[in-house]
Amino acid sequence: MKSIIVPVDFSEQSEKALKAAATLAKNGDAELIVLHMLELSPAIMSESGYVSQEQVVHLIKIGEQRFSDFLDKPYLKDVKIIPVIKHYKVFSEVNEIVKKHNADLVVMGSHGTDGLQEVFIGSNTERVVRTSDVPVLVIKGDEKQFTPERFVFACDFKEENVPALKRAIKISELFKSKLHLVYINTPGDEFLSTEDAYNRISRFLNIAKLGLEVEIYNDYTVEKGVLNYSESIAADLIGIPTHGRRGLSHFFMGSIGEDIANHSETPVITFKI
Repeated sequence: MKSIIVPVDFSEQSEKALKAAATLAKNGDAELIVLHMLELSPAIMSESGYVSQEQVVHLIKIGEQRFSDFLDKPYLKDVKIIPVIKHYKVFSEVNEIVKKHNADLVVMGSHGTDGLQEVFIGSNTERVVRTSDVPVLVIKGDEKQFTPERFVFACDFKEENVPALKRAIKISELFKSKLHLVYINTPGDEFLSTEDAYNRISRFLNIAKLGLEVEIYNDYTVEKGVLNYSESIAADLIGIPTHGRRGLSHFFMGSIGEDIANHSETPVITFKI
């Protein structure tokens, strides 16, 4: 891993992401591109909607000073930091920065389990996930030393998920994590017999040209299955594929991404397919 991007807004959540990213950067000898996007507050707008150049310059200087203070942390001492300030707030631009710096990973903070509207959908994190071509690691807790030992990757083992799995394998190697592959079998229209499930998994692994073990885990919903299985093995990281701009809600034709973003206290990493 050569470079990691961390968008920050000086919040507690973004500092948690910065701590986790710093650990990854140290372990992988990677540079840390810390991105801050300035935003003009409506409160400083005049009645005509005009902001003077002097006001803009003043706000930029304040933002740059806050950014400098935010990066003055002991845990960043031995990390190569590249600070980047954008004078606008367009989160789709994160992917442009990914391309410019040839970044391998985006790390972002997210709120707790206070409900979907506050956590993910419509949030900055979701906007980045939808547009990023590289994996996005979402940190929710305070991961002072982010060294995941057990990494769960869940998908429906259809051919479109092969690239996501291959990226997950690379990430597990970088993190030096043990990768646990799981297929969640649920009642209803999506139910597969044990034989059918193993046939689907076998075809998938043949296409991917991989010889890996996959566990079949039964539960009432895919979302509960991923979370319960991850808890049962004390997973440190959960990986799921996403459909990019169509959002996480299309994964498994359900709302697994939304539920995991809401209910998982474990960090989640997404892989665009």
